[in-house]
This record gives sequence, C-alpha cells and structure tokens, in this order.
Amino acid sequence: MSGSIRLPMVEIFETVEGEGTQAGFPTIFVRLYGCNLRCVWCDTKYSYPPIEAEHTMTIDEIVDQVNRYKSTRICLTGGEPLLYGEHSLALIEALVAGVDRLVDLHVETNGAIDLALFLSRIHSPKVRYVMDYKLKGSDEGGRMVLTNLARLRSCDELKFVIASDADFMEAKQVLERYPTQALALFSPVWETMKPMQLVELLLKHELSHVKLSLQLHKIIWDPATRGV
Repeated sequence: MSGSIRLPMVEIFETVEGEGTQAGFPTIFVRLYGCNLRCVWCDTKYSYPPIEAEHTMTIDEIVDQVNRYKSTRICLTGGEPLLYGEHSLALIEALVAGVDRLVDLHVETNGAIDLALFLSRIHSPKVRYVMDYKLKGSDEGGRMVLTNLARLRSCDELKFVIASDADFMEAKQVLERYPTQALALFSPVWETMKPMQLVELLLKHELSHVKLSLQLHKIIWDPATRGV
C-alpha cells in the first residue's frame, strides 16, 4: 500500500542533529515539502511555495534511500512533515518498520497540526515529537493547536524560538498556563536574541526546568548552507 503513496520532497541527507536533546548525534534528515505557516524568521523557506517541490518520492523509495546511510537516528522535518495526514502517518510507520537499526525517530512539527491522530495510531517508543510553539514574534502566534500541549509526553520536546524579551515572557506564560510533560526548550533567533542574553533571562526568571537549545549547524557551517 505505502509503495503507491507519493510525497513531495525537498531532500534526504545525513549530518549531525543540530538542536534539542539529540544535538550532536549523527542523524538522517528526511525533509518533506510544504508548510501551513509562514514564520518571519524561517530558515527553510525553500521548503514551501512559491518555490516548488524539488521532486516526489514513494514511501518505499524514501525508506530505501534512508537505508543507504548508516546513522541510527532519523529526523522527519519540513516544512511541516505532518501536513499530509494519513500519508505522513504511513511514512512514519514505514520508517519504523523498514529501518532495522533505528533507535530514534523524532518528528519536527510546527504546533499548528493536531497530534491526536499520530499519538493514537503510532505506538512505537522510538517515535517522538519535537513541537514548536510559535510566539508572537513569528507572526504565526495565533495558529497553535493548544490541546497538543497536554498530549505531549515526557519523551517529547516543546520548543520555543525566542526573538525578543517579549517572546521570552510569552513562552514563560504559556508554560505556566498549559502544563505539559514535554521537555521545554528555548532557542534564540540568532539575529535578534544573543544566546548570552537568553541565558541571563532563564537564570533571572528561575526557569530551571527549561533547557537552552542552540542550533549547532549554524555554529559549524554558514547559516545559509543546505544539506548539513
């Protein structure tokens, strides 16, 4: 069945994970095309219109290409990789079943997709969700599916991209208002929030349950470099 499902693709490549709890581990990135949001600071604008999908692949072809690499971790990303509903779910199931060496598959999702379908149908302990919560500084702050916050599990991650002091305070209020089991990550927008400034805010507000997350790939390579 999955052999006939085609998905619009951007790229598949192997590098080290750049952020979150898996940062630094060699990881295979599967980047799907398309996104339902338009964040002002997005660093993957090549993954949604007006730029077109570079190609399409069947799910079997995606699994075959992933198996050409040797890393044991997969990051399913975009754009928004859950945009395709049942087809996205079929891809996740195929990767779990078809990559024998897999130890972790983390799905980077933007917070504007309801996770209920995926959490109810995918039961593998290898699958986790790294969900963004878009703050006002992204210009997409009103698009979040708030019920996702209570659905996230202790193995999942909840990421806030912080562009300003106002974003920081909003993220703090979200965590206070919507309890979640997920690990909270605060990541600075490099152009407007210096990492040192974000650390100072974390300490000042005593957010000892929040982890600072820096994008290693922007430290190692030029921030505009693709496929790394």
